[in-house]
Amino acid sequence: MEQYVIKPWDTRDDGQPAPVDWDMQVPPEVDAIAELVMKEYEMSVSSKTLITSKPDKGGAIWRIETDKGPRSLKVLHRTPERSLYSVGLQEYVVRQGARVPALIPARDGKLFVEKGGKLWIVTDWIALTQATKVDLAGAQELCFGLGEFHRHSKGYVPPQGAKNSSRLYRWPNYYQKIAKKIGWMREMAKAYGETTASNSILSVVDKYERQALDALERLKASAYPRMVQMGEPHWGVVHQDYGWSNGQNGPGGLWVIDLDGVAYDLPFRDLRKLITSTMDDMGVWDLTWMRGMIEAYHRANPLDRESFEVLLIDLAAPNEFYKHLKEMFYDPVTFLNTEAEAILQRILSTDQTKDQALAELAKDISQYQPGDYTQAAVPATTVRQAPASASDQANWQLASPNPAAKGESKPVDVEPGKLIRLPEKESKPVRTAVAAKKPPVKEERRVEAARESGKREKEKEKEKLPDVVLFPNPELPFAETTTSASRQSERLKPIVATVKKAGSKPVKKKAASTGSVKTASKTGKKTVLNKSSVAKKASAKLPAGKALKKTGKSNEKAKTGTQLAKRSSSPRGTQHAAVKHPYKKAAAPSRKLTSNQAKKPRAVKAKKTGRSMR
Repeated sequence: MEQYVIKPWDTRDDGQPAPVDWDMQVPPEVDAIAELVMKEYEMSVSSKTLITSKPDKGGAIWRIETDKGPRSLKVLHRTPERSLYSVGLQEYVVRQGARVPALIPARDGKLFVEKGGKLWIVTDWIALTQATKVDLAGAQELCFGLGEFHRHSKGYVPPQGAKNSSRLYRWPNYYQKIAKKIGWMREMAKAYGETTASNSILSVVDKYERQALDALERLKASAYPRMVQMGEPHWGVVHQDYGWSNGQNGPGGLWVIDLDGVAYDLPFRDLRKLITSTMDDMGVWDLTWMRGMIEAYHRANPLDRESFEVLLIDLAAPNEFYKHLKEMFYDPVTFLNTEAEAILQRILSTDQTKDQALAELAKDISQYQPGDYTQAAVPATTVRQAPASASDQANWQLASPNPAAKGESKPVDVEPGKLIRLPEKESKPVRTAVAAKKPPVKEERRVEAARESGKREKEKEKEKLPDVVLFPNPELPFAETTTSASRQSERLKPIVATVKKAGSKPVKKKAASTGSVKTASKTGKKTVLNKSSVAKKASAKLPAGKALKKTGKSNEKAKTGTQLAKRSSSPRGTQHAAVKHPYKKAAAPSRKLTSNQAKKPRAVKAKKTGRSMR
């Protein structure tokens, strides 16, 4: 059992759908590991009930009845090093007095148990109720609790061995990504011009692309560069998935739960997500609601003038358009023929009030005091603090940390007071409909090194590879190795001939590979077609270099009914006085739409297996 490694269980090893519905089940191996984990704690368990599971990620939550009262057992689906970051944060904010679940130590003194390649945590179980959605008072309670959580997280430094998680320095890259992918949406709409929503998308895509680029320019001209120089601990962490299900009322006030996805960032990014999603649900950008939510957050975690300005920039970006319409990259034909048109019209209707509401909101900037960002810059990398004693260090030690295997970056030596930039993550290989005209930079560097040294690239394949062959075409100045058919297919993906221009006669091209690619059929189901049959249409309608990313991730998590019944716990020995909110009831706008996902146009979704729902 100790050799079993927990992985997502919604698909089989061969990628086929699982034979059973895993939404409210876990594999027997995971259930057996849960039994072993419970024995690591000083408690006697009489029953165990599965509350919710994440089959697409490999996580689950149980309610357990013990001789110490009801408790919660949770397996964190991320890597142990990444989970250690959130576990350390959870313990830190509890000590600061935050209303978050308090971790119960195991017999060995650790606040987690490492089994099955994952970290497990146990907390007490308490009753929580959702804040009301029908009036502004409930939204203000949610924002006030969020501000409290952010304030308590300031100064956090992860324990030794934890993998750092930060989005603080990535705002410019985020806006660039949005602008680039909205450009891809244009090409997708052109490539599938016969679909229902293609013309509607083409009529508005230029406007939303400009919004993303304008947000990028405004960010560069704002105080953002000086703000991030204050360092990660100065700002604290964001929740990244905060909403009515993860912020609920309990003893003493509002509790924040499910902290396993926290990361360093400007804290009001959580507030922006909450405001934009609320406006999207309401179907109108309501100035009263926006002001009320920001004011409630400001009471708990004061904003300065620079922070308010960056918040306005983030609100103006085309966040909802990008979030909802990027679904087309997963199954373009089905999405563009079924859901896209209704979603787009709803977004356009809501955005009719967006510019005016933000213009009025911007007038409030004089109410906020200027911040002080004249201090000396701090290193972009967070310096880990050594535990106070050897016993404390042992309490945070993972069983077998292996940063190299997990992709952990090497420590960087930084001079005091000098700001540096963290290296960007290398992007994962992307399956593309049309490969880029030029080879990746990584390939160019590898070949350049091979040319200078004259050495052959060492392959780890069993078969012996032939020598390096240079392409005579001056437009493709890079070397390539000739290998077996399957190997050569992968290596030649970046090479695609010039794509036809609009209205010109298509040019016959040699297939980039003999392999197969997945594409959506007219029936909406994914089938496996020969790549040569797809390349003609794809290369004729998408310009070179526009790689369409097919990924299993989505920016916002879809909530199920069971997830709305999540639990929490009270801090050990911490008493919280009840918080009386001075908020008045305010009726929601008359155009308020239901938040029930089943009644929204997006309810009819193509089946997506093996992807995280976010």
